[in-house]
Amino acid sequence: MTVTVRFAPSPTGRIHIGNARTALFNWLFAMNNKGRFIQRFDDTDIARSKQEFSDAILYDLHWLGIFPDATEYQSRRFEAYDAVVERLQAAGVLYPCYETPEELDLRRKVRRTRGLPPVYGREALTLSQQQIAEYRSDGRRPHWRFLLPNFTSDPLQPERTEVHWNDLVRGEETVDLASLSDPVLRREDGTYLYTLPSVVDDIDMGVSHVIRGDDHVTNTGVQIALFKALGAEPPVFGHHNLLTTASGEGLSKRSGALSIESLREDGIEPMAVASLAVLVGTSENVAAMHDMPALAERFDPAATSKSAAKFDPDELFVLNRALMHHMPFAEAQDRLIVLGISGDKAEPFWLAVRGNIDRLSDAAGWWRILADGPQPALEFSDEDRDFLQQAFDLLPEEPWTGTVWKDWTARIREASGRKGKGLFMPLRLALTGLASGPELADLLPLLGREGTLARRP
Repeated sequence: MTVTVRFAPSPTGRIHIGNARTALFNWLFAMNNKGRFIQRFDDTDIARSKQEFSDAILYDLHWLGIFPDATEYQSRRFEAYDAVVERLQAAGVLYPCYETPEELDLRRKVRRTRGLPPVYGREALTLSQQQIAEYRSDGRRPHWRFLLPNFTSDPLQPERTEVHWNDLVRGEETVDLASLSDPVLRREDGTYLYTLPSVVDDIDMGVSHVIRGDDHVTNTGVQIALFKALGAEPPVFGHHNLLTTASGEGLSKRSGALSIESLREDGIEPMAVASLAVLVGTSENVAAMHDMPALAERFDPAATSKSAAKFDPDELFVLNRALMHHMPFAEAQDRLIVLGISGDKAEPFWLAVRGNIDRLSDAAGWWRILADGPQPALEFSDEDRDFLQQAFDLLPEEPWTGTVWKDWTARIREASGRKGKGLFMPLRLALTGLASGPELADLLPLLGREGTLARRP
């Protein structure tokens, strides 16, 4: 069997880190099984779905390193859904209901007062032809419910089947259909809810594994029943835990919280996002993976916790720094050129500063410091100014070797008697204007003797 997975967001906003978690779980599962990844847009909500969001989602996925084998749009498949509706109607498992939302709400309240679960009582199945004619004459249009299976031959009996499956993430799972209402598959206006298009697409597109958030567990019970009603073998299901904010709040496309777009604009590397999105809330240690194949080796759906995982953006910067500190020049080169960092000094400069930046864009600040010196120039105490005048008088002549910093500070130590912070901090401030940063032994050859003397107070 060829493994085929799908990522199926509604294009009603930008995807966030929680959506990316689902996409990455599917992508890595496909990678590890030499399978296919389908990008499917569940855009049957014509009013809210926008092509601009579909395009933005694809851009975000490509940035993360996910490249779908195919892209599908549900809005282009209504004929397929209409045909399935006719099949289900002919089989007697999709039935019309004429209740208004207010009537349904009242019935739920009545059932609660009687200590009964607030599920739909299948009253529509007992309607006479005269009642149906009266509803139609009043202008009522039906919505259509899927008749969930039960053990008895009488569909009005409350006892129904339990649906079982071996979840790829959670192990053995059960949904008791007796606790659910027959789901509405088609609205009064003829538009579709999530369930039917999703199942029809999974069948037609040969989806073998459905990996999604655990907020869909109950939906899976219903969908398995619908797969079987259509004579199809259900795919393997896996439900991973959801990500929340550090304060425990859910993520939403509408709020824009932790959107992939915002993380990208904040200078976070795609593999920092992918590493945390996949590994948080699992038994694996969270660490920055250099590339997708390395992350795929660490990925195990069964290692995912059943409880929600809190996503702390501060952890992203820890991972981002780790990626910066080990990023080869060849990987950074093109992006450095965009920042104006090029030429013979670009590679030694990158190797010197990468261990002291949080984002790649931070390198531009250090490039300006090397080119222009501290801006504005620092003021020193009389004692430190005298010390620095003496220190710069001792600057070795060129040509400089890799030991110039060691040689220079040895001369200064011997002449001034200073050591430790009292020696190194005034020099660092004079050369860079900052109290911390890259090793001065690495920066001094980049400055050259003339550039170093230009920083003399």
